[in-house]
Amino acid sequence: MRTPPAPLGPDSLTWRYFGDWRGVLQGLWAGSMQNMHPGLGAGVEQHSRFFTERWERLLRSLYPIGGVVFDGDRAEHTARQVRDFHHGIHGVDAQGRAYHALDPDTFYWAHATFFMGTLLTAQHFMGGLTENDKRRLFDEHVAWYALYGMSMRPVPHTWEDFQVYWKHMCAEVLEDNLATRQVLDLSELPKPPTWWWLPTIVWRALRPGVARMQAWITVGLYDPEVRTLLGYTWSARDERRHRVLGRIVHVAFGLLPLRRRMHPRARAGWDRATGRLPADAPLPETPDRNLPPLAERNDPSHYVPGR
Repeated sequence: MRTPPAPLGPDSLTWRYFGDWRGVLQGLWAGSMQNMHPGLGAGVEQHSRFFTERWERLLRSLYPIGGVVFDGDRAEHTARQVRDFHHGIHGVDAQGRAYHALDPDTFYWAHATFFMGTLLTAQHFMGGLTENDKRRLFDEHVAWYALYGMSMRPVPHTWEDFQVYWKHMCAEVLEDNLATRQVLDLSELPKPPTWWWLPTIVWRALRPGVARMQAWITVGLYDPEVRTLLGYTWSARDERRHRVLGRIVHVAFGLLPLRRRMHPRARAGWDRATGRLPADAPLPETPDRNLPPLAERNDPSHYVPGR
């Protein structure tokens, strides 16, 4: 009989760092890193609604993705749901290469970016990590990945092996493709849904500055090989300013109440673990404003609560 993989819990470092709203600062990094993978980028280009509902697609995805970490004894079920959203995502890319979202190497690459995004958020915006912290987060990301029920073949065995894998992917596998450039293009970024109160004319005035700042933050998180691939430069002055920004973010978030720093799915996980909520309390789901258009809500590739 198969031994079910054990979900992560409040004693893990992943619970401490994943699900914090500071992770939004690496969202553009994560999206572009994922899309540079040839198979994943082709799937996004040909199947995703991301480019027609950028905010909604991102914000609703955070719920089940976060649930794989924070849903406790329901985390494996959440993970299988996330996996199954990808069954129909396959095809042939512009270069004639077949792809499938559930190809083990492709699926693991997306998870590797979740792990590295957690590490980068903690390193740059949450006070930093020790080498032992990184090893522990690596081990936890393996346990986290096992919940999906995918082949473990692509998963590196050690933190050192992962670093070799990551450098190989950045230098030899990732591509500068259409899906990546579309993610990085924020020139027409719509107003965030939660900023409904902001006049559209004001958002349009703010948008160029927001786009430049987010692009600069993202370039600062890239490996040197990725900056070269995408044609970006990065100076010592940029690096110093990026470190200062990270310290400011860390101090500013430290002034907020702990629960206010967390995504709702993460906050609910902590509340169940600490007894603030009963263990069987309903899981938080994305608000209706983030759902796909009505005509597409029966598409099994979309996360739609209660479907």
